[in-house]
Amino acid sequence: MSNTPVIEIRDLHKAYGQLEVLKGVSISAEKGQVISLIGSSGSGKSTLLRCANLLEDSQKGDILFSGEPVEWKGSGLNRRPANQKQLLRIRTNLSMVFQQFNLWSHMTILENVMEAPITVLGRDKSETEAKAREYLAKVGIGDKCDVYPAQMSGGQQQRAAIARALCMEPEALLFDEPTSALDPELEQEVVKVIKGLAAEGRTMMIVTHDMRMARDISDHVVFLHQGLIEEQGSPDQVFGAPKSERLQQFLSHSVH
Repeated sequence: MSNTPVIEIRDLHKAYGQLEVLKGVSISAEKGQVISLIGSSGSGKSTLLRCANLLEDSQKGDILFSGEPVEWKGSGLNRRPANQKQLLRIRTNLSMVFQQFNLWSHMTILENVMEAPITVLGRDKSETEAKAREYLAKVGIGDKCDVYPAQMSGGQQQRAAIARALCMEPEALLFDEPTSALDPELEQEVVKVIKGLAAEGRTMMIVTHDMRMARDISDHVVFLHQGLIEEQGSPDQVFGAPKSERLQQFLSHSVH
């Protein structure tokens, strides 16, 4: 069972009304694998991630977690997850880090990180606090426990959001453009943390515009174009010897 992917998506379709955003995408992430999703704006990258985390309903295709398929009811635009317990279990095993940090402004950083494990998972408060402090130290902001989000830089807030995701102790981490709201200097603080997590062998799926990070930390890179996988492979293949004209064009505009 060890080679069962943590996340497996088969022939996924997603539309908003008449607009077809994903046109049949298949992708999987095995335990300890880092997958980067790249592509121009509107290619379907973030939508794919949101469908994987069941934040968005897809119309067709299968999503499996550690070999367990999501149960659906209805079909087409009316398709929804059928089992609320399964939905909650899956979501708590896939922690998502968004472009906007989504921290609670009225809570300290420590309270932000502790909130979900206590309220969603029913974890013990003192154990959770110890873990939260550990994860904040891990992302380099252990001294910011009692500070409020507004008192921190964007890079610090994003690192707090990563600590919050880690505190759920998920099977996989999903990152949706984690550095795109940051200026280059603060971006590097966050990239360093993500690289550290990759080096630890965490399962991650990352939507990113940062080609250097994608090249450095990925085991597998997927280039999406107009809702389909145009090309995929190892970082050396995708960045070093791109086959499709569209990918060559994209990379020539993205290198920085």
